Amino acid sequence: MTTTALAHRVTPARVLHAEWHKLRTLRSTWVNLAVTTALTVAMGIGLGAAYDDTGEGALDTVVFVLLGTQFAQINLGVLGILATAGEYSTGQIRATMTAVPRRLPVLWSKAAVLAAVALPLTLATNLLTFPLAQTFLTGTDLSASLTDPGVLRALAGNAAGLALLTVLALGIGALVRSVPLAIGTFIGLLMILPEVLAMLPYAVVDDAVHYFPGKALEALTTAQPVPGAASPGTALLALVLWTAATLAAAAVVLRRRDV
Repeated sequence: MTTTALAHRVTPARVLHAEWHKLRTLRSTWVNLAVTTALTVAMGIGLGAAYDDTGEGALDTVVFVLLGTQFAQINLGVLGILATAGEYSTGQIRATMTAVPRRLPVLWSKAAVLAAVALPLTLATNLLTFPLAQTFLTGTDLSASLTDPGVLRALAGNAAGLALLTVLALGIGALVRSVPLAIGTFIGLLMILPEVLAMLPYAVVDDAVHYFPGKALEALTTAQPVPGAASPGTALLALVLWTAATLAAAAVVLRRRDV
């Protein structure tokens, strides 16, 4: 192989670098990430400052402080969808697949880059939000510290769950190839479908709902076990399987369908 051919050879590292370059050079990426962090921190502080100590102890302190992640999961989901479906809407996907004819390395690289961005960002945001909110919750029934049992695990679990949801959204975007349809599918899977299924009078369906992505994220965010909910380990496994299945389906479609 000539030196010129080697210089232009497609390698996993080069595909990964190309996807990172595309992600970081988009202004919308940084706006999305900044808004995600700002909403989470602002809601945590605002809820902590407004909390009226009831003394009932019915709320999980980590879930309460991280209520802002309800917006974060949508923001990050949109970011994941734009990474795939967004390229189809602009036509950029043709250039991408021309440069990488094997196609699948593009999907894996997009997933790896998004996970590598989402995980540290959400973890750092959680570790900032929790102590800031706790400055207002000291002396209440929701008072806690990072060293209390289950707190760090819940903060890290929430971050891991959000990162997996981001990659799950990327897979949905690659499957449907339409930004509006992908966003609707993601929100439906996350928020609407579990609530609809929970209304059905079947115990097996009610049990299955606990392992849907949105419910799994809730289980990962609790510092203390919730009766009837999935355990954190099982919830994490469920999210991993949902994400892996979606990416696998996207890979099959990517190989079989024309760009």
